[in-house]
Order: sequence, then structure tokens, then C-alpha cells
Amino acid sequence: MPDRPAGVVLAAGAGSRFGGPKALAEYGGELFVERAVEVLGAGGCDPVLVVLGAAAETVVSRADLPGAVVLRNPDWPTGMASSLHTALDALTTRYDAVTAALVLPVDMPGVTPEAARRVAAHTTASALAAATYDGSRGHPVLLGRDHWNGVHEESRGDSGARNYLRRQHVIPVPCEDVASGYDIDRPEELREHDT
Repeated sequence: MPDRPAGVVLAAGAGSRFGGPKALAEYGGELFVERAVEVLGAGGCDPVLVVLGAAAETVVSRADLPGAVVLRNPDWPTGMASSLHTALDALTTRYDAVTAALVLPVDMPGVTPEAARRVAAHTTASALAAATYDGSRGHPVLLGRDHWNGVHEESRGDSGARNYLRRQHVIPVPCEDVASGYDIDRPEELREHDT
């Protein structure tokens, strides 16, 4: 059985197109950030790290994040990559036994614990894996510890790990039967998907 990966929720953005931080958006009666933490925890991740930036104090005061480790990213305006750096730096320095990180942006409420479990099943220090939806790569994405330095060096702005992953073998993990890989950029998209 593979090791348990750490979960990483990227929730630092201001949500300029959305009209406010997506961490505070509601879906199915709970905040996006609460749902993402639950998905990764139920998907087998331990610990679960949440990277906050915009409105961090409001998120902390409003969100119920039991057991999650809250990290603050002071460089959040520079883009998602800085939040990924914040999480990987924390994992590198504080969690020697963690062999991989399972990364989920906060604005993907269609991702389920089963999708997280499927991708997490590939956990090794050398692994790269990602959920796929009808053949297209999405989230969550598993980053084995052996790749953290490379991801850190090559991720800039809002590209996250995309540039690094483009040149690597990433194990595709079909998840369209148990989850949806859409992300929410505007409030009207949330209304379309909220049930």
C-alpha cells in the first residue's frame, strides 16, 4: 500500500473575476475551502495544508477547517505558483516523512474524495499523477517529493506546475465516473453547477 500523501489546497487568490476570494464562496451549503479540505482528508491525505492569502483572516474566522494546517502566502498577488511554493517549502522543512503532495485548487467543487483516493493511490516519491476527465488532465495532481525542487524552480505566476509537468511522464488517472473537473471562475458558473 502506498504512503499517504499530504494534501495541499491552493486558496490564496483574490478571485477578481469571481468578485471575491473563492475560498469564501459557498457550494452545497459549505465554503469552497471547507469542501476542498474535506475532499483531501477523506481522500486519504495527511496532513492537509491550506494556503491562504487574500482575506486570510476572514477565511480563518469563517471557515471550519478541523485538522488542517493553515499557511499564509504573503506573495499571493504574484499568482498560484507562489502558493504552491509556500506549500512545498512547508512540506520540505516540516514533514520529512511525506513522500508526495496531492494538490487541489480551491475552485474545483466537483472533485470528490474518490477522485482524490484514486490519484493518491499512486503515491511514491518519484511519482507524478493527475486526474483526467474525458481524456483531459485536471486536478487533483500528485507531485512526488523527488519532483518538488523542479516544480519550485519552474513554476511562475499562475502556471503552477504546468510547465514542469509538460516535460514529464504523468500517470493519467481517469476520474470522470466519480467526479467533475470543472473550475469556477465566475458566479454564474457556480449557479450552473450548484445543486
